[in-house]
Amino acid sequence: MLIYSTWTLTVPEPMVLPRAYSLEFVKDLHRRMGLELGSEGIPTTTYSGILGRCSASKDFLTFHPEEFYTLSLAGLQERSAKAIANLDLSSILEFLGVTFTVVNREDEVTSYETLYQTLVAAEPEPVRRFQLEFLTPTAFAQNRSHLPLPVPTLMFRSWLERWNHFAPVYLGSEELIGYLGEAIALSRHELKTRSFQVHSGKVTGFTGNATLQILSRTDPLLANVANLLIQYAQFAGTGIKTRLGMGQTKINL
Repeated sequence: MLIYSTWTLTVPEPMVLPRAYSLEFVKDLHRRMGLELGSEGIPTTTYSGILGRCSASKDFLTFHPEEFYTLSLAGLQERSAKAIANLDLSSILEFLGVTFTVVNREDEVTSYETLYQTLVAAEPEPVRRFQLEFLTPTAFAQNRSHLPLPVPTLMFRSWLERWNHFAPVYLGSEELIGYLGEAIALSRHELKTRSFQVHSGKVTGFTGNATLQILSRTDPLLANVANLLIQYAQFAGTGIKTRLGMGQTKINL
């Protein structure tokens, strides 16, 4: 089971949270779901933080009543997906003295088998162009630092690692990454760097849009595997610290 749930939130009046609220918030959500945060080598959940237009001043963020905000959680295996499906935030979500009104909830539910059957096994006409939007700072571990750039092989390695860990269908390893790296190019991007606070430190990631292009004469099966992993990114996120709010990835059709 795979689930991607999004709650739409508003505030009744201007509300202020510390900039560093995100870690405590995801801990609170995991407590509500009965899940332990950070015990897995590969995260079973991804989390967006609260996304939307807010004002920043020194160490605080102000949320405004005329704006809509979103909160997303994804579950990558049965237990976490069911916990998210059963998470009841009621009509009021209170956190650190701030009250959010829950306006709406939308769930996208599928399975690894369905994704594989639909996007690969059924041999659909390959999609050749993908527009990805990185909603929260995204970065990749590289030696002892972090790389804030959408390098195709690093993105596919990130998605493939999680797919192979959780899915019943094994797709391949480094050899597949090599094939994908030769078949897919980053054709356009509009990015900016942005810091993400983790504990007492900060990680620099990128946000914005990037377009991936399947090169001509690429084997249709390989193109479909690429499409599968890109669609999976909406659930799995991209890069590091996706359970803490980094790497939220949206596919724009």
